[in-house]
Amino acid sequence: MRCFFPRTSRTPWILALLLLAVAGCSEPPQKEIDQAQAAVDLARTSGAETYAAEEFTAATAGIEKARAAVDQRDYRQALSHAIDARQRAQNAVRQAGDGKAKAKTAVEATVTAVSTQLNQLEARLNAAETARVPAKELRTPRAVLADARKGLQEARTEIGAENYARAVEILTPVRKNLDDAIRDVENIPQRAPRTTRKR
Repeated sequence: MRCFFPRTSRTPWILALLLLAVAGCSEPPQKEIDQAQAAVDLARTSGAETYAAEEFTAATAGIEKARAAVDQRDYRQALSHAIDARQRAQNAVRQAGDGKAKAKTAVEATVTAVSTQLNQLEARLNAAETARVPAKELRTPRAVLADARKGLQEARTEIGAENYARAVEILTPVRKNLDDAIRDVENIPQRAPRTTRKR
């Protein structure tokens, strides 16, 4: 059995719903702003400032807009900004994870390349000594070799701490210095190895 209500009886219900909707925006959306802030804090600890900078910046800006809207008593706009900021921060967390993985792979490849350069320079220095190259001419390349070993160790420490950007900063000049030292040793005129005369 279907019930029909006069139009006048439905009016109070419509007004009540409208009042509830208005009441929903009559207070600052503090809960949503707090959730957005927590998401931004998580994104920061996840490395989003480095590996998801665009989304992270948008999230922090969204929180500022939400708070500014609260100050202007525009709670509906504040809610919108807070929800958007939370979503951006969550996106930043995911992007940071992907970015970190790619950065780790790249810096590990750089470590391998530097290790190869170290071996190449050491082999060339040993060959130069065998060819009786004066020790003073090998002093600078040997210093580069020592510095490179130290830099490689420092980079590995940073990688262990997941500071991949810092590891790259350390290894970039190390690679260049090793390249220069290898080239310098190769360009040193080498004498023929000393041979023993037969009596």
